[in-house]
Amino acid sequence: MRNKPIKPSYDVIVIGAGISGLTSAALLSRAGLSVGVFEMDSRPGGYLAGFKRKDFRFDSAIHWLNQCGPKGLVTRVFDFIGSDHPIALSQPNIKRYQGDNYDYLLTDKPDDLKAEFIQLFPHEKDGIERFFKDAKQLGSAFNDLPAFSRSLETMGFFEKIAFNMKRLKFALVFLKHIRFTGPEGTVKGLQRYFKDPAMLKIFGSEEELLSCLVPIGWAYYGDYQSPPKGGSQAFPEWLDYTIEKMGNDVYYQCRVEKIELENSQAVGIQLDRKGEKFSVKAKQIIAACDVEALYERMLPETAIPKEVKDKLHNAQLYSSAVTISLGIDCPVEDLGLDDAMLFIVRDDVKRTEHNTGNPHKCGISILAPSFRDKSLAPEGKGTMTIYCYATFNQDDKWKTEVDENGKLIRGEAYKKFKQEFADVLISRVEKKLGKDIRSHIEYCDIATPITHWRYTGNRDGSLMGARPGKANMKAGIAGHRTAVKNLWLGGHWAELGGGVPVAVKSGMNAALLVIKELKPKVYKVLSQYVDTNITKEEADKSGVFTEYDNSWVQEMTPAEKKRNIL
Repeated sequence: MRNKPIKPSYDVIVIGAGISGLTSAALLSRAGLSVGVFEMDSRPGGYLAGFKRKDFRFDSAIHWLNQCGPKGLVTRVFDFIGSDHPIALSQPNIKRYQGDNYDYLLTDKPDDLKAEFIQLFPHEKDGIERFFKDAKQLGSAFNDLPAFSRSLETMGFFEKIAFNMKRLKFALVFLKHIRFTGPEGTVKGLQRYFKDPAMLKIFGSEEELLSCLVPIGWAYYGDYQSPPKGGSQAFPEWLDYTIEKMGNDVYYQCRVEKIELENSQAVGIQLDRKGEKFSVKAKQIIAACDVEALYERMLPETAIPKEVKDKLHNAQLYSSAVTISLGIDCPVEDLGLDDAMLFIVRDDVKRTEHNTGNPHKCGISILAPSFRDKSLAPEGKGTMTIYCYATFNQDDKWKTEVDENGKLIRGEAYKKFKQEFADVLISRVEKKLGKDIRSHIEYCDIATPITHWRYTGNRDGSLMGARPGKANMKAGIAGHRTAVKNLWLGGHWAELGGGVPVAVKSGMNAALLVIKELKPKVYKVLSQYVDTNITKEEADKSGVFTEYDNSWVQEMTPAEKKRNIL
């Protein structure tokens, strides 16, 4: 029920119904706390919300998933909430690297790609062997991630010492690669393995050495998954249901305007729902939303030290993108696509030009979600996604205009420019595939960095928040604690990195911090589960958790409903 009355108080308020905020709320619900989640959009999910058009269903930002396999971090957290969660299936064909003069496929058997490289570049055999060995070592570290997922902020002094000693081996695997960033740094890192220009071109669009190695490492451990049936939006839909089923509330179209403070402590929020104002009290608040909006719009100017805000302004963020979602009138197989992500580049483009936002020169990723999930499109039709790197400020902020209040106006110039941008990308994909795509398009949606910014509030339309790396680590960008007592950060701003695993991890840790404050006995058991020291069954036997009845039934997609009617 989307317009239910807003209650006056909760134990915990969660701002934002993205995957992180919903994970926090579901865990808090299992801990027996009263929770109110407030989301400015009309549906759950944030970047996972997706959308439906003309009986097609699209994911808005997810291209593949990690840590969603049987032993992954995401699965482990979701298992604790309920056994009826959506299942992400393993992806055998992962990524096809395609230039003008090469075509290589990474599968869940990466040694096949290694053998192909050695056959084509026998003079680089030793380096290729070392490259794949280091990638596998990184994959092994990620495979152990569930045991290292708890934040130090949740731990006591002696716990931190023991944890850091255990985590050192995990961290050392990354340290020898992390310094190789930027176009020049990445080349230097790759040249530790091979010198042949043709091999360097394969990873020509990557801006970090780790970005070259990690995908292969994940492949070694089968850690690539396709979104669950119905798209990744099934995850937030399930979480929304579990929260409500355990007696708590998720409110939509609620814009939080202010954090209420008393004696420098957070005690509640003020919000606007469709023009009506509300005040809601809480003992604790988790802000799983854009951190700069929180610090600069929702809190008094003096609540957060200036140096903290300055560090956030200067933080290195993940880029934004242009995403073209296509509903087509034929199966994607007819256009030569399959379950692997196709990444195409021009061989005549310099490394520094692959990620400049120039549609004529940038690398382009193409996916065909309906190849693996027929529920996303009507019978005999398909869905296709084309996306590339882009920046918020390029081309005069995408030809937007600015009104007297500083608000961006998306006028005719904006609409024309983004269509022209998309036309260039589609033409390049048509040329590469040797297929006429335009004549098959039934629906086309073009999302720019402006779009991503509008829907998430993330500065410059960043897709995943603050990047891992030396600069952000040194600046102490990430963390769940704020300068305001009882106010915690959730979401991808609380931890470096991006994607579903980091968002779920962040949501879990934010919940742990609150549970530690309000329900110490529950915290003790849950932290043991998070540390992989006990099973879910053992945790449930403690008798401290609220039961969830595992009763979720996934709603049919528009295409399934249409087939059912016919």
